[in-house]
Amino acid sequence: MNSKEGFTLIELMIVVAIIAIIAAIAIPSLLNARKAGNEASAISSLRTLTTVNEQYRTRFGRYPGAIGDLSTASYIDSVLGSGLKAGYAFGFVGGQNTWACTANPSDPGTTGDRYFFVNQSGVIRFSSTGTASSADPPID
Repeated sequence: MNSKEGFTLIELMIVVAIIAIIAAIAIPSLLNARKAGNEASAISSLRTLTTVNEQYRTRFGRYPGAIGDLSTASYIDSVLGSGLKAGYAFGFVGGQNTWACTANPSDPGTTGDRYFFVNQSGVIRFSSTGTASSADPPID
């Protein structure tokens, strides 16, 4: 008796087609979930910056001049202190009585869709079209 075991070419092609269909459905959802996670991380980082800027001002009598000053004083970790975290680039400007921080996606459309802004008011604002400012609407 001549017994051959294994899969036929047709069976293998059907399995590959099913895997391709599942991947086509799942990959966009995974990329959107990653963008949402990066945006949530950026918002959380801006909330942290709002809190630590007030702590820094209480201790030193003024706001820090740069985001690195907060890292040097051990108010934030070195990752956020570098200005890059979770697909977002943080731009910080500080002075005696004011400060402002923007969070822009490092690769718009891939690492995030929204741009964020916060200043000494503590209100986090966003823009979908470009760098956010104090004129943009607050996040929900």
